[in-house]
Amino acid sequence: MISFTLSLIALLLGYFLYGRFVESVFKPDSRPTPAIAKADGVDFMVLPGWKIFMIQFLNIAGTGPIFGAIMGAKFGPAAYLWIVFGCIFAGAVHDYLSGMLSVRHGGVGLPELVGYYLGDNTKKVMLVFTVLLLVMVGAVFVYSPSIILGDLTHWNVMLWVAVIFIYYIIATMMPIDKIIGRIYPLFAFSLIFMAVALLACLFVKMPNLPELWDGLENRNPAAGPIFPCLFITIACGAISGFHATQSPLMARCMKHEKQGRPIFYGAMITEGMVALVWASVSAYFFYDGGAEEVGSTLKASAPQVVTAVSNSWLGTFGGVLALLGVVAAPITSGDTALRSARLIVSEFLHFDQKPIAKRLMICIPLFVVTSLLLWFNIANEDGFNVIWNYFGWANQTLAVFTLWTLTVYLVRQKKPYIITLIPALFMTTVCGTFLAVSPIAFGLSTTVSYIIAVVVFLFSLGWFVRWYSTQK
Repeated sequence: MISFTLSLIALLLGYFLYGRFVESVFKPDSRPTPAIAKADGVDFMVLPGWKIFMIQFLNIAGTGPIFGAIMGAKFGPAAYLWIVFGCIFAGAVHDYLSGMLSVRHGGVGLPELVGYYLGDNTKKVMLVFTVLLLVMVGAVFVYSPSIILGDLTHWNVMLWVAVIFIYYIIATMMPIDKIIGRIYPLFAFSLIFMAVALLACLFVKMPNLPELWDGLENRNPAAGPIFPCLFITIACGAISGFHATQSPLMARCMKHEKQGRPIFYGAMITEGMVALVWASVSAYFFYDGGAEEVGSTLKASAPQVVTAVSNSWLGTFGGVLALLGVVAAPITSGDTALRSARLIVSEFLHFDQKPIAKRLMICIPLFVVTSLLLWFNIANEDGFNVIWNYFGWANQTLAVFTLWTLTVYLVRQKKPYIITLIPALFMTTVCGTFLAVSPIAFGLSTTVSYIIAVVVFLFSLGWFVRWYSTQK
């Protein structure tokens, strides 16, 4: 529990110290925000700050800080280090600066920001890449909650698939304050309640959790090499490119720029705390006798661990509320993913989104593609895992493009670009190495993959040095 407690304190200090430093680098001011300058009653409108925070937290969370942290716990206490350092110095910086840069550019989406700083060709690649990623999120996050709801209600899973997909259509089309603004804070509360309740249980039980100084003895070799697999497995809770597609949604609802640190940096730190709690709880069930308590083992899937932990530790009411959060989180992330896709495509095509007919012109093709991916997901026994594995790599690759965009911005503004350059170099190396070593890609040996990692790092650093020399 010592490593867990220190990690929790470190995340809090990260928000108040490093978060304030990053805010001072950006320098928020009193200029009119897009919510005021471009108000349209659909996507651009002022919402209360606390509500924006709750929606942002729910949007970026999904099941990532839960499922990812559970699978990440199999790497042992190294998961603590990645959650803490990744969240403070990479993920929260990534979320804050991408969100605030969207505010400064009129609330535009990620491809527009990438195009402005990395060029039109990169923008076109990112447009296709981002929309495909968001559609994958929509497809994956229809099926996974349908399975849980089917188990809870004993209704047919396909019935729940249809219900959730119909909800997606409605929520994607409606003004942001009608559904998202009204019920999402409640679902966010469910996720926070679950984390706080489990945190209390940890301090009451005081289990013998693996500590950082225990080395690699509490690690499951089947999880893969710590580098790069840990950094792909735990994405939400450390750093996730998906967040950069969600931050513009809330950038269009902020009344003033100084709300940025609690909304963007704060929501990421909160997500890191959720991931930390679940990694610790999972470590107990994997390594400290928790398996006997609920029948969980190292081979248990993430949803099985969530169900077992919720029912065993939180009782009937707490378990239901916790599972509500686990079900609601992917559903809400799925519909905001499709909403983001609609807005990204509309920006590229210059389609005004106030008329409902123009919203439909973009939404219908998106829903068709999502349906096809969903069909693949259901028709193939391993379809979910296939899509999820590709999503994991694509998600972190999106973070790479975002970090390089932010680095170029900071260089041009003559600001301390080192705060994004180091994460950009690290995540570029992680994604390149994972592509080499992963069975879903080239499946090379660890030795060869690590040689490639060095090459990728040096190439990325060389590109930056050469580009930087042209800016003087």
